[in-house]
Amino acid sequence: MNIIQLPISEYGEALMSIPKILVTNAGINDLGILAKLRVLHLASSGKKNYRCRYYGLDLSNGRLQNNILSGIIEPAMSKIKSIQMATEAAITILRIDDFVVLKS
Repeated sequence: MNIIQLPISEYGEALMSIPKILVTNAGINDLGILAKLRVLHLASSGKKNYRCRYYGLDLSNGRLQNNILSGIIEPAMSKIKSIQMATEAAITILRIDDFVVLKS
């Protein structure tokens, strides 16, 4: 892995902690459901399987579901803003840490 790709990979792993926590809090012991979700989302990057990107977790039944067919439509703008604010907060914390290290 290239040194430039490392921060992006770690950022992606940090975002994957959200579904891991949701599955754990729902009492689902099978973490294989997250692997299946990751495979579906990876398949959605191709033009043939674009519908795979609408799959999400059905925590009541412990399985994956197509959220569009289930009638679940979430506003993307609120998710985008939340991720942007969290990223900016993390960057600010890292900058403060750099200042503390430089002064020591």
